[in-house]
Amino acid sequence: MPIVQLSLAIAAPPERVFDLARSIDAHQHSATGTQERAVAGVTRGLIGLGEEVTWSARHFGIRQKLTVRITQFERPFRFQDVLVSGAFKSLRHDHEFIAQPLGTLMVDHFEFESPFGIVGHLANRFFLTAYLRRFLVRRNQVLKALAESEDWKQFLPAN
Repeated sequence: MPIVQLSLAIAAPPERVFDLARSIDAHQHSATGTQERAVAGVTRGLIGLGEEVTWSARHFGIRQKLTVRITQFERPFRFQDVLVSGAFKSLRHDHEFIAQPLGTLMVDHFEFESPFGIVGHLANRFFLTAYLRRFLVRRNQVLKALAESEDWKQFLPAN
């Protein structure tokens, strides 16, 4: 099963970074290149434990839908989303937020399994893992830029 593991230091408090990572609106903002939109379930605001969102996006020139459910949730330290339905055989994305002296270390652990047996295995090996890594790196860079500026305020409720 392929795994994408990423970590990124963000000069912002864990609560802000955590909430931006679960913001449907911030996710859509970070994934404009794939025209990603929430089309069912939680479609705006912050997603929480037990809730689902269905994403519609264009990957490899094909419009696809993917539904995930939040199965673990411990604010502001971690949450997990797991595939309910979509193009993958399985998918699990663990998000962790570790307080640091200058902000937050955001860690992603993204595991997936492609369908189609050996064909899926070859796709993982030759392009899909790298594609998903680039997608997550771009998303994380957008979240970092939001969290470290005043722009986060357009995606999170005032506390």
